[in-house]
Amino acid sequence: MTDRRPIVVAGAGAIGCFVGGMLAAHGHDVTLLVRPGVAGQIRTHGLRLTDFDGLDEHVPASKLTLSQDPTCLAEAGIVLVTVKTADTAGMARLIAQHTPALSTVLSLQNGLDAAEILREVLPLHDVRAGMVPFNVVPHGDGRYHRATSGDIVVETGRMPLSGYLSVPGLRMIGTGAINGVQWGKLLLNLNNGLNALSGLTLQEQLFDRRWRRVMAAQMAEALAVLKAHGIYPASSTPLPARLIPWVLRLPTPLFSRVAARMLTIDPMARTSMSYDLEAGKPTEIDALQGRIIAMGAQEGVATPLCQRVRDLVKEAQARGPGLPNLTPSDLR
Repeated sequence: MTDRRPIVVAGAGAIGCFVGGMLAAHGHDVTLLVRPGVAGQIRTHGLRLTDFDGLDEHVPASKLTLSQDPTCLAEAGIVLVTVKTADTAGMARLIAQHTPALSTVLSLQNGLDAAEILREVLPLHDVRAGMVPFNVVPHGDGRYHRATSGDIVVETGRMPLSGYLSVPGLRMIGTGAINGVQWGKLLLNLNNGLNALSGLTLQEQLFDRRWRRVMAAQMAEALAVLKAHGIYPASSTPLPARLIPWVLRLPTPLFSRVAARMLTIDPMARTSMSYDLEAGKPTEIDALQGRIIAMGAQEGVATPLCQRVRDLVKEAQARGPGLPNLTPSDLR
């Protein structure tokens, strides 16, 4: 791929700043379409990108173009969409307004709804779905910390993307089966709501067998829904998706050995939904549990635990900033 036009990160939050910053650090021309507050931090401090495995990359503001004006999309060779699912339609309309037909648009968003919305609004664009396996925590003053591991998976298409967008410290892998990959990630992302309700770090939650049993029960509900729809999720772990609930239920010492890769995370990592609830921001619960609940209703598959989790997250949102710090028994 030889297009030297800028990569525009549309709606650069934590994931967008991390990915865009890594690309800029290694020679790509990157524009961040970003909120004024975030732009101000980056202008003052640059971007500092760190992770649990020792990465520490400083990207001066001079290596980036920062914009709050969507007309910057007109210069894009590739658009990376990193807004929340609920904001996807609005961003898609801006992309349609400012970029030429056949432009490449890559969704680096949770769930499956976002890429579907982009395709619906942008029928003449080359829309690709992507799956980001890691989470990124904003620490303020332009610092973004990758707290979990994994390579970004990108849907293949008429133009190669994964090799072009891979840089040291940020690898992208192409696949022709992105739908199964996305479903596999959605299954794991169902824990976002549980983690937010618990108030725990991911490590604390994973080392607590009571919470793992709740995680397993919720995943079993979702797997039953997907089976009823004839959907077969691909696992982003060494274990097949259907075995993950069984492994989660194991006693903690055995779980720690069998699922060692699941525990290669920053000790202080929490899910993005936990940070959203803490800050009083809207969550993506409807694109996760909400999607499973709706699909279960279509096939007559009960999803009471997913429904309970969604209801509790909605209640927490309505109360305003803060985490509810619930126990596993509160979800039963």
